[in-house]
Amino acid sequence: MKVAVLGAGAIGAYVGAALHRAGADVHLVARGPHLAAMRQHGVQVLSPRGDFTVRVHATDDPAEIGPVDFVVLGLKANSYAACGPLIEPLLHGTTAVVAAQNGIPWWYFHAHGGPYDGQRVQSVDPDGAVSAVLAPERAVGCVVYAATELAGPGVVRHLEGTRFSIGEPDRSVSARCLALSEAMRAGGLKCPVEPELRNDIWLKLLGNISFNPISALSRATMRQMCLHGGTRKVIETMMAETLSVAEALGCEVGVSIERRLAGAERVGDHRTSTLQDLERGKPLELDVLLAAVVELAEITDVEVPTLRTVHAISDLLALRSAA
Repeated sequence: MKVAVLGAGAIGAYVGAALHRAGADVHLVARGPHLAAMRQHGVQVLSPRGDFTVRVHATDDPAEIGPVDFVVLGLKANSYAACGPLIEPLLHGTTAVVAAQNGIPWWYFHAHGGPYDGQRVQSVDPDGAVSAVLAPERAVGCVVYAATELAGPGVVRHLEGTRFSIGEPDRSVSARCLALSEAMRAGGLKCPVEPELRNDIWLKLLGNISFNPISALSRATMRQMCLHGGTRKVIETMMAETLSVAEALGCEVGVSIERRLAGAERVGDHRTSTLQDLERGKPLELDVLLAAVVELAEITDVEVPTLRTVHAISDLLALRSAA
């Protein structure tokens, strides 16, 4: 199995290191000091499960790699539309693109069935710009339940979780999903193949849609947001509105809001990826988290006043931070 990780940041390098340990032919695409460190020292993983280092090919030029069986996308979703020159050298006729992203994916209604089948979510696929680069037929969905961060160039700190749920948009249990699951598990990760992966998407989104923008607006950690009474109430309301949209689309999350909050509190003083991006001056990945759900609420005629309010404020923050 030949795998390229396009955007080998904290999550991408962690997955790449695991697949390398399983014997896959892994290639990491990165840039800057992080790339230089991985070339010189390999990928160093610091984890409660045991530290380890792997030597794996790393480059900033996908043409050096050539076509692969799987492309794992570690890029932020807001850069998908512009990634064509990077991903094209990695593709052959049956290359699968594994989108390890938060929020609503560009392929959400591909092979969905029902009244919304094939509908475009404009917030995440404006005028089909992402689908033109990443054909939905190539997509394998991936919901990440692992928390990682870059402790330094070439150094991944694994905080908790090893689960990467994957699934086909058409709900089939495909040969390619089974092969990837087997390799991920051989590398020490959990990787169930979920026919109803959209349920997992909403479960993960339940936290991301609330904690991520609120953390950017307040500069607070997960624990701090959970322990502050007023903020906790806002997050509860955002979660309840999100569940209403999910249910209108036929999805079942299966976890109560209180349980989701308790799990977030246990994470402790972890800074969300959105807060980390804000602190580093990077673009904020809010369209797939908030704007998309507001759009889906309009499609399904669900009222989401709190989501709309937080989206308006955090969208202004994103615009100002990008200026």
